[in-house]
Amino acid sequence: MRVIAIVNQKGGCGKTTTTTNLAGCLNADGARVLVVDMDPQAHATLALGVDPETVEENLYEVLSDPASAARLIDVCIESREHLFVAPSGIVLSALEQKLSAEPVESRTDRLARALETVTEFFDYVLIDCPPNVGLLTFNALRAAREVIVPLEMSYFAIHGVQKLLETIALLSERIGHEVEVRILPTLYDGRTRYARETLSEVREMFKDLCFDTVIRQNVKLREAARRGTPINFFARTANGTLDYSALAVEVEATPPALEAESRDSVVDPREVVVRFRDERASDVRIAGDFNGWVPDKGVRSLIEAEGGDRVWTKILQLAPGRYEYRYVVDGEWREDPDNPEVETTAVGGRNSVLVVR
Repeated sequence: MRVIAIVNQKGGCGKTTTTTNLAGCLNADGARVLVVDMDPQAHATLALGVDPETVEENLYEVLSDPASAARLIDVCIESREHLFVAPSGIVLSALEQKLSAEPVESRTDRLARALETVTEFFDYVLIDCPPNVGLLTFNALRAAREVIVPLEMSYFAIHGVQKLLETIALLSERIGHEVEVRILPTLYDGRTRYARETLSEVREMFKDLCFDTVIRQNVKLREAARRGTPINFFARTANGTLDYSALAVEVEATPPALEAESRDSVVDPREVVVRFRDERASDVRIAGDFNGWVPDKGVRSLIEAEGGDRVWTKILQLAPGRYEYRYVVDGEWREDPDNPEVETTAVGGRNSVLVVR
């Protein structure tokens, strides 16, 4: 069973649209799919034809009591054959307060424990996350092995996604759980030069971490949500159906195991060591196109004192090639002050350049 969280702390970027319509297209391909609605607004629940006001029990009952994990299957509602939703409701917003006195380990693994009880029932679990980073998103990241980040085609969205990747890395470190992150361009209007240039910038920045599929703006997606059905069951020839069907094919073709196998097969990797010195910094990470711009992902880090400075040593395993990177120093993205080789990015700022021979 593959568990995929759809995450972005920015609202209006297509998280719920992606969750429900990807679920519909995977279902149309014969998969048994569960949508877990972790947003108290319950938009994914509504988009799959379930009125949260009429549901007697929802995810709150499952997650609020550790003894209720096995009841997840009981609250799931079948939207159509082999496509289920675990419904949300406004009461889910009270979960963080209810669990505030519990240890972090206990309150962030509630969803993971619940999903362990339904592995025999589903091929895919898609988790729709709220537009913030709190307990509900913590639970989603803890339960998932894969993360899809819908990224609308705007400058501010691109600027914000780097901060989101940093947040995901910090959460992964805090809960001791690695996830595979991929970027999905959404709300694309190919008629405008701005959108085309922005998409090019996104592809250049995230490279293989970016899906080939692009989700175009399509009013039929809104109409399908209002009808309470995935678009592929509502308008089979619409652009939204074509786009999410293509995304489903990509998702099916690239499970995490295959991605890991591809990385492990890199020929002749080199050990590369870079260092950052700063007497005032308290936290230094490194991100680049070698780790999907997720700070410190796949990086071994050492900290030592040298004179009056603290020195962060970053050890990477890289195949020969050219790489762009930045440091994240106490949450601020910076180029490498000791490396004169830089590349000006299309969205502002400069990346340091590392050439491995």
